Amino acid sequence: MTPTQALAQSVGAIRGSVSRYDDGRPLGGVAVALQDTPIATVTHANGSYVLHRVPAGRHTVVLHWPGYRAHRATVIVTEGRIAILDAALIADPVPLGEVVVTASRNAEPLMAAPAAVSVARAQQVRAAYLAGQLPNAVADLPGVDLARNGINDFNLNTRGFNSSLSRRVLVLQDGRDLSATFLGAQEWSANQAFDDAGRIELVRGPGSALYGANAFSGVLAITTPSAREAVGTKMSLAGGGLSTLRGSVRRAGLVSAGRLGYKLTAGYSRSDTWSLSRTSLDGLDLRREYESATAARIPANGVERRVLAGQTINPASGAAEGGRDPLVALQGAGRLDYYADNGAVGTVEGGATQVENEVFITGIGRVQVEKALRPWARVSWDHAGLSLAAWYAGRSTVHPQYSLVSGEPSEDHSRTVHAEARYGYRIADRARLALGGSVRQSHVDTRGTLMTAAADGRSDVFLAGFGQLEYLVSRRVRLIAAARLDDGSLFAAQVSPKAAVVVQPSDGHALRATVNRAFQTPNYAEFFLHVPAAAPSAAPWTLERTLEQFFADVNAVYGGVPAVAALGLPDNLPWTFDSLTPSLALGNAGLAVERVTEWGVGYRGTLGQAAFITVDAYVNHMANFVTDLLPAVNPAYPRYLLTDGGTTVPGWLGALDSVVATLGATNQITSAQEATLRGTIAALLGGYGTLATGTGAALATLPDGRRALVVSYTNAGNVTERGVEVGAGRYLTDELRLEGSYSLFDFDVQQLQSGDSLSPNTPRHKGNLSLYYQGRQGVDVALSARLVGGYDWAAGAYAGAIPASQTVDASAGARLSHSLRLHLVATNVLDQRRYHIYGGSVIGRRILAGVTGTF
Repeated sequence: MTPTQALAQSVGAIRGSVSRYDDGRPLGGVAVALQDTPIATVTHANGSYVLHRVPAGRHTVVLHWPGYRAHRATVIVTEGRIAILDAALIADPVPLGEVVVTASRNAEPLMAAPAAVSVARAQQVRAAYLAGQLPNAVADLPGVDLARNGINDFNLNTRGFNSSLSRRVLVLQDGRDLSATFLGAQEWSANQAFDDAGRIELVRGPGSALYGANAFSGVLAITTPSAREAVGTKMSLAGGGLSTLRGSVRRAGLVSAGRLGYKLTAGYSRSDTWSLSRTSLDGLDLRREYESATAARIPANGVERRVLAGQTINPASGAAEGGRDPLVALQGAGRLDYYADNGAVGTVEGGATQVENEVFITGIGRVQVEKALRPWARVSWDHAGLSLAAWYAGRSTVHPQYSLVSGEPSEDHSRTVHAEARYGYRIADRARLALGGSVRQSHVDTRGTLMTAAADGRSDVFLAGFGQLEYLVSRRVRLIAAARLDDGSLFAAQVSPKAAVVVQPSDGHALRATVNRAFQTPNYAEFFLHVPAAAPSAAPWTLERTLEQFFADVNAVYGGVPAVAALGLPDNLPWTFDSLTPSLALGNAGLAVERVTEWGVGYRGTLGQAAFITVDAYVNHMANFVTDLLPAVNPAYPRYLLTDGGTTVPGWLGALDSVVATLGATNQITSAQEATLRGTIAALLGGYGTLATGTGAALATLPDGRRALVVSYTNAGNVTERGVEVGAGRYLTDELRLEGSYSLFDFDVQQLQSGDSLSPNTPRHKGNLSLYYQGRQGVDVALSARLVGGYDWAAGAYAGAIPASQTVDASAGARLSHSLRLHLVATNVLDQRRYHIYGGSVIGRRILAGVTGTF
């Protein structure tokens, strides 16, 4: 059967090849799309492509590849036949003509986007995919904060106020939220790239008007290739530093005359880790770990009660002994695409990732996930402006995860189901309207290990509706207005508006002004957490018993002295402490959402034929911060005052000290007895002071009347932040490109909760300098230097200084044939040992080498 005979009579196909204009060499990886439809593919290594099941009629085909000018051509498709369209792309060093969708959820040139949006370079995406560390693909973009704890534990943020568990940037993969339900943050160890990332777009700044809760500081959109964009077999194998071994295989194809496409992927990763145990009884493990990373003196750390998986504890010193178990990830996924005759595309896909032994940082310290399973699924339908999608994301504990501080195990069995619809259409020639809505249900069950019994096993529903209107005032001026309403069982209804104007005074230059609001809802831990914060404390009971025994001894010996008897020293204080007082981290069900309002301006422009520049500036007002875990802030757990009938212990002890001084002055007791008594009183006063104002400031009364050391959350804090982000690039030759960026950040705190530290956990200055080489002989090289100033860090259980760093990363590839490609990825080439999160691991050098084959 010939290809023509195989085609249905209402559709045809487009076939062709893409090459370089200057020398005719084929271009692989070029995106080929039918304008205003979801029909798309990419060229093979030999430059060939086929667009299957194209509706008969006149169409515009758009071809795009980074570093080359977008090419548009009109083609007429005849029923049952194949139209031929070859193209030669002209080098274009300026990336501002790229098409992006994240900024407005509509395909538009990057130049006209109504937000500060960037696209990760293809070479950076490829290197991040090969290493399994997708966040590294955007590390060099302007304004990005990428704090790293281990091999796969990243905190991705933009524009300040990062944390040990960052979730202010919403991360989507093909429209599916990658965050875990309980914590609301990304678990990057479960989101390793075993399939091509394809394309990564980053919007900096609030995005709730279009994307809802937690698009607080930005949106990261990852797009993976469809079945027809990945036809063939691809195998990749890599290994190297930290005993790393990574392998993946992907098979994609078209069946039923191109009506159906399938894609199957599988991957395996295994490596050592930079994380170290901190169980030594001298409390100096963190200091020893940080010796090579900072000149600052690190204070003694709290001793963790549990070593990393695979190790044991020396009973004499508490030090960890033996080798750590490796980090392991195992993934499988499948996808089925349906290509209708009218151009519609339907997708059903799903998969699961199993992860083992990753260590991540939370507000109560480090946690190790011994084994967890992350299943997911997605369905979608796209046609003529209508987009329907639904997805499921789950997490199930296979082996418990452990708090290394308390040693307690915990479980997380959670899931989120989300469905949404969006429809966009044009109004006359000047306006475009988009309307959409979504419903989401989240279910969390920790089996009583992380949440209160009353809250555990709960399900919550969230509803949202949004609309966006774009109006073309003239060919040079565009207005955008959007608003979204979110409501749910965990938070009060939130309205997120946005307004923007984009002015293009001439070709190659664009100005933008925006104002928009976003919100971030507390996660389930902040609402309902109920876990040990540390080992139980004997201090309250010990002080109570010591005081009672001292008062009893004084009454027995000096009870006949009228001045002593008048004090009424109690033999039994009503404090009623148990021998061990639990130390608890508890949620606050009354928390409100955090809010941010941003005013921003931006410029994008080309400088001649070989350079570009972007400048973005913003002022943000942030309110209702959810504090770190602090004592005496949640009114549900009132602070317990160490008093008895209104008389304080210091009052008793102070009066007794005066009496003892009088007894000594009148020779009723010896000078030795006076010294002993007054020394004991001073010691007891010191113990009381420590318990009342130090760690014991967390003493609280639980609803059932028991005493506990409690830390919890509240809403407090107003901050104004401002910054400038600059990016620029220039082609030095047709094959060599230089790019750089610089970001300045500043802030003022207008209000904060007593005892809290509103630290942005962000450097004031940071910059990047990158050099890219794309050779005509199939060789490419990327070299980047990331310069970050020193700054203070305060988040959860950890607070300290982050030293300045100068990190150099490199990647290289060489195509041996149309089928085989060698690659090398090196992070922290100079092995500058630094920690990016205070309390996190010290990051060293890692070099991986491998080979990829496509058949």
